[in-house]
Amino acid sequence: MTVAQRERAALVATFRDTPPDAPTLCDGWDVRDLTAHLVVRERRMDAAPGILIPAFASYTERVQQQTAASTDWDVLLGQVADGPPIYSPFKLLDPIANVAEMFIHHEDVRRAGGEWEPRPLDDQTVAALRRPVAMMARMTLRKSPATVVFRTPQGDTLATVGKGPQVTVTGDPGELLMFAAGRDQAWVSFDGSADLVEQLKSSRAGL
Repeated sequence: MTVAQRERAALVATFRDTPPDAPTLCDGWDVRDLTAHLVVRERRMDAAPGILIPAFASYTERVQQQTAASTDWDVLLGQVADGPPIYSPFKLLDPIANVAEMFIHHEDVRRAGGEWEPRPLDDQTVAALRRPVAMMARMTLRKSPATVVFRTPQGDTLATVGKGPQVTVTGDPGELLMFAAGRDQAWVSFDGSADLVEQLKSSRAGL
């Protein structure tokens, strides 16, 4: 089983134990909405582009709302658990493209309920979460007011993006990924002026 498959299984297990109307870290989405997003992303090739392309976003939102409203909860969960269908580009890309997706959205549910701690992760998962940090940072920090350095507690630099005075964000790879994805619920520390850190947080384009 790949890291992406393990994270998918963990996500589905948490979703099954969580009421579908429970909150998530995704603004305006409850757990049912988030589950519908995952289904649309992998199974509705006509609507998936709007997840990233603003010109198609309104159509994607309509399809997602229809999917959330009209699909039985257990069916939605089953579709996520089954993974991408054979016709989906994610069928081949799953081991690479879905590690960050499954991890982030699993944590979007885990961390929305108040008290939480990072899950213990095995070395293979930690290694897999290192890779998407740089790509995520480039996507979300295009308007950063600072040069942002993402660094692990061991001193490894995983990404450097932006221009201007430097802010160093330190944390384990999964926590850096959550911060880069626009989530404030991440165990990270900052080295930089307090004002600049606040500007950095507000400049992220959350995904």
